Amino acid sequence: MRKERLEAFSDGVLAIIITIMVLEIKVPLGDKLSVLKPLIPVFSSYVLSFIYIGIYWNNHHHMMHTVKRVTGKILWANLHLLFWLSLIPFVTGWMGENHFKPVPVALYGIILFMAGTAYYILQTVIIRTHGKDSILARAIGNDFKGKISPFLYMTAIFSSLFISWIAEAIYILVALMWLVPDRRIEMIFNGEEN
Repeated sequence: MRKERLEAFSDGVLAIIITIMVLEIKVPLGDKLSVLKPLIPVFSSYVLSFIYIGIYWNNHHHMMHTVKRVTGKILWANLHLLFWLSLIPFVTGWMGENHFKPVPVALYGIILFMAGTAYYILQTVIIRTHGKDSILARAIGNDFKGKISPFLYMTAIFSSLFISWIAEAIYILVALMWLVPDRRIEMIFNGEEN
């Protein structure tokens, strides 16, 4: 299989995920701004999840630039990632509709943790397929953000059961860490490797 087909499928799934999330926001009855106030938690959870999906799309796009050949293992690892990402609309809606109560906030973190784990597995499978000297292997390096993110997710999941705003702050922190596009792969392609 050509990598372009894998990328097109993944892009389509991510576009559908974003579409499902926005369709979950119910239009309120009334024409006053005050009718929007109850939607603030729903919209806030949507914005956070939209950013997360955008981060995954951006990093997936960069990672796929390094792929020379697609194997069955890469296909399954990619599907594994898409599975966890496809659950984001559900937990986003549940968390927002329940005004960031502890259990929905914890489940949101579990899904983010599993999506991060699935991304790491996909990255690892690509590196094993292409070798330790591959573009992706050289670009990843020590992967500080990749190593600290699971720890932060676990901290957020645990704290959500006691003080959910701490978990929310951690989810935002992780998103902000990854919001700045990871330029390591671009630097390798441009010959600017450190």
